[in-house]
Amino acid sequence: MLDKLEAIQDRFYYLEEKLSDPDVLADMKQFAKINKEYKDLTEIVVTFKDYKTTAANIESAKAMLKDPDPEMKEMAEMELAALKPRLDELEEKIKFLLIPKDPEDSKDVVFEIRSGTGGDEASIFAGDLYRMYTKYFENQGWKTELIDENFGSVGGYNKVVLEVYGDDVYGKLKFESGAHRVQRVPKTESQGRVHTSAATVVVMPIFEEEDIDIRKDELRTDTFRAQGAGGQHVNKTESGVRFTHLPTGIVAESTDSRSQHKNREIALSRLYVKIKEAAREKSYLEQKDKRKSLVGTGDRSDKIRTYNYPQNRLTDHRINLTLYNLDRVVEGDLEEIISSLQRAENAEKMKGGEE
Repeated sequence: MLDKLEAIQDRFYYLEEKLSDPDVLADMKQFAKINKEYKDLTEIVVTFKDYKTTAANIESAKAMLKDPDPEMKEMAEMELAALKPRLDELEEKIKFLLIPKDPEDSKDVVFEIRSGTGGDEASIFAGDLYRMYTKYFENQGWKTELIDENFGSVGGYNKVVLEVYGDDVYGKLKFESGAHRVQRVPKTESQGRVHTSAATVVVMPIFEEEDIDIRKDELRTDTFRAQGAGGQHVNKTESGVRFTHLPTGIVAESTDSRSQHKNREIALSRLYVKIKEAAREKSYLEQKDKRKSLVGTGDRSDKIRTYNYPQNRLTDHRINLTLYNLDRVVEGDLEEIISSLQRAENAEKMKGGEE
């Protein structure tokens, strides 16, 4: 482990030098890439320095134990009693920080909410989810761009699509994909009965074209005029884009934006995600008996969370997390939920590394 940490520290200092290189400073794309890697390594390097300092202090304290002066010996014993638990804590933290990060975690995302079962109440709930998430995005300091919206007949949304930009966006939002269920008395209910409705969330990382390792000769591209209810701009231009991956037959399209260029980006990202998901699903089925999946496949049919308004209760079914602060959650306070899911994922990764 120490050799690995020394190599990481060397890489950190190398990146630090590169950030002051005039050629790098003149290339904003390269600078941003190097700066991101530098920032990603900062915490582990700082922790490693703390670990080495603590280990050195333990060795000094052990040497002091040989001192014939009883006061010096007592001081050394007190110091060791404080330093040894600290070293253990730092070692655990380093193990946690060394867990390989999913390279997709740093990606920006396309974030989609659709009303599900429950009629008008489902659309209203989709609107409530949109408000909840946008407040969370603001708290994180992330930027958003609305791509498409289709309003419900009595409020809320049938569908809303936006792009979210910032630090580690996909790493935090990837757990939100799936079916969200609400239990409450709808505004449309005159008898005061509690109803159950649902909305689905899909979170998709945005890939740069150079990230996507699909050969162009394996793709068929079609453009078309968007049809159906859709957003405000359908049926006006031939902006829809559809990609077909010929080796697998997987198809992905986008009509979310009025811009063909934007739809091309979204459709290509969707195709790449679908191809990766198909490979991941195959791997998941092969390893199904070994370990239960934490977050499922991210499919719309996976019921991931229930929002029970009468009891002010939120339940995340994947990690059996129940909170009684729904009033705060719907105001964008999602940190405890997302942190719990990240910890569960990291625990699974650590378990996997031990096998």
